[in-house]
Amino acid sequence: MVYLASMRLPYVLILMTSLLTAPALADEVQVAVAANFTAPMQKIALEFERDTAHKLRLTFGASGKFFTQIANGAPFEVFLSADDETPARLEKVGHAVAGSRFTYAVGRLALWSARPDKVDAKGDVLQKNDVRHLAIANPKTAPYGTAAIEVLQNMALLAALQSKFVQGENIAQTYQFVASGNAEIGFVALSQIWQDGRINQGSAWIVPSDRHQPIRQDAVLLNRGRDKPAATALLAYLRGEKAKAIIKSCGYDL
Repeated sequence: MVYLASMRLPYVLILMTSLLTAPALADEVQVAVAANFTAPMQKIALEFERDTAHKLRLTFGASGKFFTQIANGAPFEVFLSADDETPARLEKVGHAVAGSRFTYAVGRLALWSARPDKVDAKGDVLQKNDVRHLAIANPKTAPYGTAAIEVLQNMALLAALQSKFVQGENIAQTYQFVASGNAEIGFVALSQIWQDGRINQGSAWIVPSDRHQPIRQDAVLLNRGRDKPAATALLAYLRGEKAKAIIKSCGYDL
């Protein structure tokens, strides 16, 4: 019995050592993520955690509101915005690490209805008088809302349709307005309705990218993540081929 115990001792020590050192190797990152990027980020998070052992704590919302929260001390360490202006502002006022900002995706806008026969392939439905409610994200805080306003201005339809707006706090809420039927149609992120290379529900007009300014979505390392290897590892992972493949499959350009 003494002989067996002495043989097992090294294995016990190895096990104890691994348990003690594992938390030091793995880390948790607080990430603020634009609402439009919910689906791809959830997929990327699974792969990132599997590949690195780090954990991500994700919070989804409107980019403009994240700016206010971060400026007021919210404990985020990485920010994935729906635009390029908000991360640049954070960098300018000293809440983000200079030189860490880059574009991780270029968003696409779509006019969508939950009904399969409502939206035509050219968006001519916007010119019909039978639309009672048009969902749109708040253009003051959500870049996809800003892009939608640009589209309507370019089509000379803003004045005619403005009274029909149902405004979502962010693009996720805007999608819900249309999905629930509270609005017949709405401008959503293509990623919300795109799967396996096609529209996965209802009917939609994929807005040509030249109808609005590019929706460049930038990521940035925040000051709270400056000395966290897991935070910098996440930003590096977003530049990798595995993350890029997920992003593209979800309806974004690179």
